[in-house]
Amino acid sequence: MSTTPSKANDELGLTEKIGYGAGDFASNLYFQFFNLFLFYYYTDVFGLAPVSVGTMYLIANFWNAVNDPMMGALADRVQTKQGKYRPFLLWCALPYGLLGYAIFANPDLGEVGKLAYAYTTFIAFKMIYTAINVPYSALMGVISPKEKDRMSLATYRFLGAFGGGFLISLLVRPLVKFFGGDDEVVGFQATMAVFGVLSIVFFLLTYVTTRERVAPQLNQNVSVMEDLRLLVRNVPWIIMLAAAVCTLASVAVRGAVSIHYFKYYVGNSDKTVFSLGQAGSAFFLNFDVTTVFLSSGMLAFILGVSFSGVLGRLLGKRNALAILTLANGLAIIGFFFIPPEKTALMFGVNLLANLLAGPTPALVWALYTDVADYGEWKFGRRATGLVFSGAMFAQKMGLTIGGTISGWVLGLSGFVANEEQSPESLMGIRIMFCLIPGALALLNGVIIIFYPLNTAKTEEMHRQLQRMREEAA
Repeated sequence: MSTTPSKANDELGLTEKIGYGAGDFASNLYFQFFNLFLFYYYTDVFGLAPVSVGTMYLIANFWNAVNDPMMGALADRVQTKQGKYRPFLLWCALPYGLLGYAIFANPDLGEVGKLAYAYTTFIAFKMIYTAINVPYSALMGVISPKEKDRMSLATYRFLGAFGGGFLISLLVRPLVKFFGGDDEVVGFQATMAVFGVLSIVFFLLTYVTTRERVAPQLNQNVSVMEDLRLLVRNVPWIIMLAAAVCTLASVAVRGAVSIHYFKYYVGNSDKTVFSLGQAGSAFFLNFDVTTVFLSSGMLAFILGVSFSGVLGRLLGKRNALAILTLANGLAIIGFFFIPPEKTALMFGVNLLANLLAGPTPALVWALYTDVADYGEWKFGRRATGLVFSGAMFAQKMGLTIGGTISGWVLGLSGFVANEEQSPESLMGIRIMFCLIPGALALLNGVIIIFYPLNTAKTEEMHRQLQRMREEAA
């Protein structure tokens, strides 16, 4: 890639930073909805067996993961007057919103029909999720060539991401109850419709407010296979790939059973903490223990995101990421030793774990922009879309592993939806909520230690790249 000097020197305004963050706000309205509630919806509302859901996650997410590099290669080869990556936000926003809603349409079908419908809608949504999120992620690498701008964009991105996640954790259970009463089917449908509309609007906002300043390199007729060959020689990318698998597997396993953990192990998931409005009024919302646990954790996460830039500068992006990830893993494992009646202690440990994890996503994606720069510096070929789609491929593989483990372990432990659980099934839920995700987080932290681009090497690489771009301009 090259940069036009006038564009490269443009200062990013607050509107563009917020606009870019709006895209991950839109994305996480669905990602967090599915991470926290879809497994519960499939097992306890839609009536699918946990093992069937786990197998579906394996098949659907694996197929979807394969699509990510294909989408990245496609995005790298598209060029319009609006840019390479921005147009995908315009083209895909509406189908993204509609297909997410379709998952919760709940048609009146038999057991086989429901499973077929779940497969169809889940796979279709995952494909459109790839089609919009791969270009969105790559967009951060071409909005600006400046390190400080990219770190700032990453921070705004994840403030948006976890702002969306906070709304999901805070409002889904109260809105399901508000719209559906005791009928969770109706409640989930109406709630998803609300968030579906919001997701469309915020993706379009990103399209309108952002610009691409890093222009494509000229005369680069490189095949997809050559791009892939260069990518697998990119050592920093390989390390980030392995770390991403661990990260998302951890997130998927823990998220899948979060509702089950409170509903069946803690046992006070529906206990009211506070309410808005008066019972029986038109706008009465009830916030229970599970909702407050999830939403307070997300607030701590958002607070942690705000420290991303400071920690990245103070410790270096790699070192900060490794330290925070290892500490977060230990905090998650600590949940296993908390008795079910110690709810206040659970809240405290959860706040600590999320505060530690908060800065990590912005640090990760800022590192990926360095990985894309490394490919250009090392091999003379910049394939931003492929780098970011490869990252999403790793994340999808992590989600595949985590979702599959969740379904199979829950099924093998003897879980029966909406019944009192056996000691074995309760132990299965606790292992998935505490030990497995904690161990994966620790492994992730160890892997990050081997990431080779420290601060000094990154700064020297950027200086050389700037000279190369100026000579090519």
